[in-house]
Amino acid sequence: MTVLVTGGAGYIGGHMVLALRDAGEAVVVVDDLSTGFRWAVPPDVTFYEGDFGDQSLMQQIIAAHKIDAIAHFAAKIVVPESVADPLGYYRNNTSSALNLLEMAVRHHVRHMIFSSTAAVYGEPDVEAVSELETTNPMSPYGRSKLMVEWMLEDTAKAHDLRYVALRYFNVAGADPRGRHGQSALNATHLIKRAVQTALGRYAYMEVFGTDFPTPDGTGVRDYIQITDLIAAHMQALAYLRRGGTSLVCNCGYGHGASVLDVIGAVKKVSGTDFEVRLSPRRAGDPARLIARADLARDRLNWVPRHDNLEEIVQQALDWERRLHNRQP
Repeated sequence: MTVLVTGGAGYIGGHMVLALRDAGEAVVVVDDLSTGFRWAVPPDVTFYEGDFGDQSLMQQIIAAHKIDAIAHFAAKIVVPESVADPLGYYRNNTSSALNLLEMAVRHHVRHMIFSSTAAVYGEPDVEAVSELETTNPMSPYGRSKLMVEWMLEDTAKAHDLRYVALRYFNVAGADPRGRHGQSALNATHLIKRAVQTALGRYAYMEVFGTDFPTPDGTGVRDYIQITDLIAAHMQALAYLRRGGTSLVCNCGYGHGASVLDVIGAVKKVSGTDFEVRLSPRRAGDPARLIARADLARDRLNWVPRHDNLEEIVQQALDWERRLHNRQP
């Protein structure tokens, strides 16, 4: 049995590749390297540079490697960018996913794990969001992901394909063994940007929105450590192979940290003070997003082990230093 990982040269997909290899699984990666890195894919993993929406390429890969499961990570993920370029997001995230799904059905791939997002909820009126909450995405990014969830649901009803869609909250940190981390040069993730600022890569840290209805006025998010998130994917794969039915699960810790909390943690862990500038809110940003992840714990037997903001920040800081040393 072989697992195809789309976006396997990127941040989250790359960690999935490591976990699959650690578990002795056969892995194939396809990535167009638009945001991923060829060096992030281990040399003993079969790699194809290309677009996951290219049906000819996907047909070739699935047939050649007897793919039994697809872990689909490849997507555009920047909320403000999606507001500015909605058609680009629908083309890449939704239309290309349709092409991939057609090839999976045609070649009898039975299992799919989909990288979804808490952005499908929009701005819910509850303290912590369960999977039963009404979906109401505020951005084309969130809509593009929800559309793929709908396609998976309908396809699973019509064909011999079962899936787990994992709705991520805010992913952060790095592999505790130092093998991989967030490496995109222009990543907008808060923790990465803050540790880069602590290391002097940026002159100041910009905070978008200080008038949210939260304790300190800045946005509150549920930050989940990357290897904990990937553990949920591995449990999802085992669940599907045991015959589990299709499922949608949240991935988060059930509590949040504000933007200023995160910046304070970065300053403490790095031992560095840096300038913080306050700016207006960005389009599409909700005030608060915190997960209820009971379903993942109960149905997937998921047990997170790295629920500690300072540990997450330390991993991100250590990886940023390694990354700086390996790049010109």
